[in-house]
Amino acid sequence: MKTYLGSCHCGAVRFEADIDLSAGTIRCNCSICSKMRFWPAIVNPEAFRLLAGEEHMTWYRFGTGANGHPFCRHCGVHPFGTGTSPRWGAFYAVNVSCLDDAVAEELANVPITWLDGRSDNWNVPPAEVWHL
Repeated sequence: MKTYLGSCHCGAVRFEADIDLSAGTIRCNCSICSKMRFWPAIVNPEAFRLLAGEEHMTWYRFGTGANGHPFCRHCGVHPFGTGTSPRWGAFYAVNVSCLDDAVAEELANVPITWLDGRSDNWNVPPAEVWHL
């Protein structure tokens, strides 16, 4: 477990999160994750702390509205998401690409679990993942 600092591209939104990257990350083929190329590590709400920028965020919700997709209204980057699922309960999905102090070697070795959100089949990986 390590506390990482993260931010959007312009730095208006800043956060810290306690993440065990060796526990893995997810990649999903649902419409929003694939279009954003979102690559999150799932953490409990108490492991995430927004340090600055709440006033600079815009929230996007679609479908049931259960999951939140905040982004910086200045640079457009999605540094994290929020939601509730049967698998994780309430969670933050921290975009590992927005971790300012994660080194390339850490990210290159992070395990990935593939999710088939496009088919709403969350327990079986999609047949094709190379494009994600």
